[in-house]
Parts: sequence; structure tokens; C-alpha cells
Amino acid sequence: MQFEETFIEGLYIIHLNKLSDNRGSFTKMLNEDFFKANRLRTDIKESYFSISHKNVIRGMHFQTPPAEHTKLVFVNTGSIQDVVVDLRKASNTFGQYFSISVSANEPKLIYLPEGFAHGFLSLEDNTIVSYMQTSVYNKSCDEGILWNSFGFDWFNVENPIISSRDLLFKPFSEFNSPF
Repeated sequence: MQFEETFIEGLYIIHLNKLSDNRGSFTKMLNEDFFKANRLRTDIKESYFSISHKNVIRGMHFQTPPAEHTKLVFVNTGSIQDVVVDLRKASNTFGQYFSISVSANEPKLIYLPEGFAHGFLSLEDNTIVSYMQTSVYNKSCDEGILWNSFGFDWFNVENPIISSRDLLFKPFSEFNSPF
């Protein structure tokens, strides 16, 4: 595992080692010693995955206090353009976004601390994205901001596939951050 800082404090990319042989491949996603050495949380409470068609945009999701969480994102199959927005009012990068391409071929773990909105664009059919979180899902704290309201260019995707729920989120300019 290799640790990479981003320009947004607390947001990290962890480059994972993918071992391949005649059977296939093996990738370790979590190592408590590595996380502790880099002062990262490892108290995972919930894990799940999504399967998306090409041109699906999922996001921009987060949970508000008291159910906020650190989130780890990993691509099992396919590829995505991952996007996060800093929602922490006291942060020097409040309102700024970070984006990175992530694929199963070059595995990375995205480490998002509390106070970030997260989303992605699926670049291939049947893309599987796994998430690990330090809190469990809480419907009353489930929030989001509108996917196209914070300045990110979603690669001019024609006819993106977006859930009706995600289309109802407030734009970033109308969002009053609790972080």
C-alpha cells in the first residue's frame, strides 16, 4: 500500500498492490497496521456495494451528524470517475472538489473523512463499487447535494442516468453545511 495526500486536508488516495498469477488476482483493501501508521480510522461499521451501468452518476451523498462517517471507496470491477466535495465550513478547501479516475485494473482506495459529499460517474457497464463506512446507514441523516451544482464537469455525458432521489437534492449554493 502506498499513501498519497491530496490538496484537500484529510482526503487520501491509497494505492493498493494487486497480485496476479494464472489463477487471477488478489488485492488487499484494508490493513489495520498501515491505517494506524497513517492515523486513519479503521472502525468500519458497515460495508456495501453498488453495480452501475455506463453513464450512471451516483451522488453526491453523505450523512449528517450524528451519523456522519469516514468512508472508504474501492472499485471491484470496471471503472469510475470519483468525485468528492469538501463540506467542512472551517476547511480552507470548503466547497472545492477533487476527482480521480479509479479502476479495478489499477486499484486505489479513496479515504474520505467526515464532512465530504461523495459521488461518481460509471465509465463502464457492470461497474461494481464497494464502500466501507465508520457509521451505519441512518435514513434521517441521509443527505446530498445536487450532482451538477458545484462546478465539476462530468465529461459532457449525454443523457446521464441519475436516480429521481439524487435529482431532488438542493444545489450546493443552497446547502447549509452542518460540518
